[in-house]
Amino acid sequence: MLLFLVAIDQITKWLVVENLEPRTAYPVIGDFFRLYLIRNPGAAFSMGVDATLVFSMFQIAATIICVVALFRVRSWWSATPAILIGAGAAGNLIDRIFRSPGGLHGHVVDFLSFGDFAIFNIADSCITVGVFLYVIYTLFIEPRRQKDSTDTERPKKEETHAQEDSLR
Repeated sequence: MLLFLVAIDQITKWLVVENLEPRTAYPVIGDFFRLYLIRNPGAAFSMGVDATLVFSMFQIAATIICVVALFRVRSWWSATPAILIGAGAAGNLIDRIFRSPGGLHGHVVDFLSFGDFAIFNIADSCITVGVFLYVIYTLFIEPRRQKDSTDTERPKKEETHAQEDSLR
């Protein structure tokens, strides 16, 4: 699934670069949703345009951490965020490595534009959804699982007393 998402990200970027003029709005659903090609040297919301190498290093680390995490996951809830974040980091890292000016300084292709919101790509969407699911998992799912496993492992008070009484 991770490789599939990276492929979708790269294919959509290739299609956009080959078929759209930069900085020209192509309405899909009026002004609500447009395709608008830009090359972003920074991170989200074009922050840190002079820190491209730092972002590249972070994306390398995030990709490795997420792939390693996939070998340790126990459920869909813990695998899905790792897949999404890893795919997003890898997709944007490919741009940083291979797109102009290249060598971990490349600019990321962004093209999805909703109203006056930021312009982003499939990889950015994967990262955002992955982080959201990770927060949900960490705050709500994992604590409940730990509580449930503790409750099932610990015998009920009455059962413990009954077992002790039968031993006397």
